[in-house]
Amino acid sequence: MNSNGEFKRVLTLMPVVLFGLAYMVPLTIFTTYGIVSQLTKGLLPMAYIVTLITMLFTAYSYGRMVKAYPYAGSAYTYAQKSINSHVGFFAGWVLLLDYLFLPMINYLAIGIYLNAEIPSIPIWMWVIIAILIVTFFNIRGIKVVAGVNLTLISFQLIFVAAFTFFSIKGLVSGEGAGTLFSTLPFFNLDGSASLVFAGAAILALSFLGFDAVTTLAEETIDAKKVIPKAIFLVTIIGGVLFVLISYLGQLVFPDYMSFKDVDSAGLEIAAFLGGNLFKSFFLTAYILGCFASATSSHASVSRLLFAMGRDSILPKKIFGYINPKYRTPVYSIIIVSFVGLSALIVSLETVSSFISFGALAAFTIVHVSVFAHYYIRNQKRSPKETFLYLVLPLIGVTLCIWLWTSLSKIAFMLGISWFVIGFIYLAFITNMFRKRPPELTFDEKEIEERTS
Repeated sequence: MNSNGEFKRVLTLMPVVLFGLAYMVPLTIFTTYGIVSQLTKGLLPMAYIVTLITMLFTAYSYGRMVKAYPYAGSAYTYAQKSINSHVGFFAGWVLLLDYLFLPMINYLAIGIYLNAEIPSIPIWMWVIIAILIVTFFNIRGIKVVAGVNLTLISFQLIFVAAFTFFSIKGLVSGEGAGTLFSTLPFFNLDGSASLVFAGAAILALSFLGFDAVTTLAEETIDAKKVIPKAIFLVTIIGGVLFVLISYLGQLVFPDYMSFKDVDSAGLEIAAFLGGNLFKSFFLTAYILGCFASATSSHASVSRLLFAMGRDSILPKKIFGYINPKYRTPVYSIIIVSFVGLSALIVSLETVSSFISFGALAAFTIVHVSVFAHYYIRNQKRSPKETFLYLVLPLIGVTLCIWLWTSLSKIAFMLGISWFVIGFIYLAFITNMFRKRPPELTFDEKEIEERTS
């Protein structure tokens, strides 16, 4: 950020894609692998396909909105400018569900997997160490985060290649299902459409990353062109990897009910494939992946909080502050670190559902924003434009709501509680809704000059 209160545009397409993949983290599949495998009765790959289709529609809507408003704030900014400031507030509020708690789920996963391998060191100690490391990298700046992401993503992709090789080798040798080609991970007598959608709803959190790149819009060169491309690349690359890994995993280890610890199922699959050495390789890649995701998600939510602080939706002196030396929202970063400590008291399944609730709610609002901005406000209603700005967003809304209603009851209880808290806070800052909440005010000429 420069002396005029603006971020410095330094990022190109590749660093933004790497940021999204690091946020998404390809090996995040093993965070909920055991949970969703058992929930869907072995139809994990099918659940990922359903989620990927939904996310592609959502990626389209994000791409359209970032062209209209290439600023930090993501769904918060889009809803605020295309619908109204009250809806914008709630878009930002529900985004906080997944943005605030996604770093925490990474800290929790780090603690669970390292404790499973080294029981003598408690989960809470690993969690605190992880938080301190990630906080340090984020305070130092976005270019440091981008550099860390390149290293960590490279290591994960090496593991994915090794996992694919050992899986194919094992299946050809008669291990697991004993075949490379099977329809069982997609259709079987035990599973059902309702179970697949219930699993797909939880898996929405796996794709958080394509939308997170929109929070870097003010730090990206030519954001109107780069961010939409990055959104689709991150979604497609991540989705293909998730389907491939889950498909091979289900064939290699078809007995999904036999996991000793459903939260750390990845360790058992890796040990089965390649013994203790490959298990150690997996653990290293997975932990580094969690650090990559935590680092990126920590950076992303701190910028969302900054956008809301800059608008005085949140206290401006705290959340709207940028450190003059590192040009990072230091106070927001530290607050996110304290929220991460909640990893010490929640379960993996609960926080996974909680995050997905917020993500799907935010995605739905973005679809509506496309309709409101292009079809209603700008009167784009030719046959082609009707398809682009009415039909496609409507399909996206339908898919998101379908997944949303497939979540567990506890996820809905927690999510609705979050909405109630947000409603009370909005009533407070708007004097019982008698005035509009503070909002971003952009000069249209300035937008063109800064993003052309």
